[in-house]
Amino acid sequence: MRIAVFGANGPTGRLLAGQALAAGHQVAAVTRQPDSFPLRHDRLEVVGADVLDPAAVDAAVAERDAVLSTLGVPAGKEPISTYSRGVANIVTAMRRHRVRRLAVVSSSGVDPHAYSEGGFLFNRVLLPYVTRVLGKTLYDDMRRMEELVRASDLDWTIVRPSGLYHLPAVTDYTFVEGHADGRFTARADLAASMLALLDDDRYLRATISVITTVDNPSLLQWIRGEALPKSRAWHPLTRQAVE
Repeated sequence: MRIAVFGANGPTGRLLAGQALAAGHQVAAVTRQPDSFPLRHDRLEVVGADVLDPAAVDAAVAERDAVLSTLGVPAGKEPISTYSRGVANIVTAMRRHRVRRLAVVSSSGVDPHAYSEGGFLFNRVLLPYVTRVLGKTLYDDMRRMEELVRASDLDWTIVRPSGLYHLPAVTDYTFVEGHADGRFTARADLAASMLALLDDDRYLRATISVITTVDNPSLLQWIRGEALPKSRAWHPLTRQAVE
């Protein structure tokens, strides 16, 4: 299958591109920083393009069979529009080139719920602060993105991970339609779930959660390793790197 991966230079995007190549797909890794993309393969095309540039997006989508978006931007107080504007350009290009299959990464923070194992600190302090204060403008734009995707006539799936963290390999992760009672998602599992959707029609035109159920970090480990910004380029709950 010929796949375009937007946000390919983020941590999940790189994993997704690598897994897709390992599975035998032809991959167009779309990134604003093509020179820094680390993978090389004879079935890989690294495409330098800004998702906010309609012409560049159109060219990247042409002649593909599916589009996967792992876009990520940093949280901040200023309004954010990268998700909604970027995916609007992707949807327009897909319609123009008659590409049907679309999967986009969103976040559980778009529709936050208390978690049964979250405890007071996570459920009553960290989660509200991240979703209502620190990441408010980011999640507002993710909601606009989701609305735009749902309004399209494409074969779409919206994927909502919870707090992202690193594991060295894919696990036996869980898909749940709608909200899942799990606080963490390994990036390797998120990438694998996106790729698996290409061969699975059960979740067409659905919003799903993907949850890692083994080797989860403790809250303190997650805060130290993932939630605390290591640079200005971080995503408060799913911590995607800036594309």
